[in-house]
Amino acid sequence: MRNICYAFIAILLVASTAFAADDQKKQEERLENAGQVMSEILNMPDSIPHDLLDRTKCVVVIPSVLKAAFIVGGSYGRGAMVCRSGEDFTGPWGAPAMYALEGGSFGFQLGAQATDFVFLITNKHGATSLLHSKVKLGGDASVAAGPVGREAEADTDAYMRAEILTYSRSRGLFAGISLEGSTLRPDGDANEALYGRKISASEIVIGPSPSTPAAARTLVALLDKASPHSKAA
Repeated sequence: MRNICYAFIAILLVASTAFAADDQKKQEERLENAGQVMSEILNMPDSIPHDLLDRTKCVVVIPSVLKAAFIVGGSYGRGAMVCRSGEDFTGPWGAPAMYALEGGSFGFQLGAQATDFVFLITNKHGATSLLHSKVKLGGDASVAAGPVGREAEADTDAYMRAEILTYSRSRGLFAGISLEGSTLRPDGDANEALYGRKISASEIVIGPSPSTPAAARTLVALLDKASPHSKAA
C-alpha cells in the first residue's frame, strides 16, 4: 500500500512539473509574439509618433486577440507590459510583466481576423495604478485612441490628458481605437509561470527586478532602439 502511495505521489510530481513547464512555454511564446507585433508596428510607415514613445512610461502589447474569445468569455487577451525602470519610470526599459485584457465594448469592433492591441501608458499615475490593480479604461484611467504617423502631432489636449493611449492592428492596418470599458490587469498566474515563483507586477517592474527572460529580449531591445531615452513629462 505504501509503495502505491509513493508511486502516486511521484506521478503527481511529474505531472505538476510537466504542467509548469508547459505553462512557462506559453508565456514565453506570448512574449515572442509580442516582440514580433511590436517589430512590425514600429516598421510601419504610419507608426507610433517618435515624441509620444519618448514620453511613454510603459508599453503593453496584447498579440492576436480573436473575436471568438468574446463569445466564450473569460480573459479576452493576454500579453506583456514593459516599463522604463526606476520609481519615476524614466530609466532603461526593464523586464516584462504579464497582463490580461478583458471585457468591454471592443469585442464588437473586431472582425474575423486576429487583432493586436498596443497600449501606451503616458504618466506615472497610470503606470503605478496598473502595477497594483485591475484598471478600467475610461473609468479608473483616462483613455484615448492614439495618434499614428512617425511625425504626427501628439501634444494636443486630448492626448496630453489621457493616461493610456490605445491602438489596434488588424489586416495590416494600424490605427488608434477606443477601448473604453475594457480592463487591464496584472496576470499573476502567468507571471508565476514565467518567472518560476510568485512575483507581483510591481516587483517585476519596480524591483528588485528579475532578469529579463530570453523570450522578451527582442521586445525590450526594440523599445531600447526606438526610444532609448525618456522625455519625462
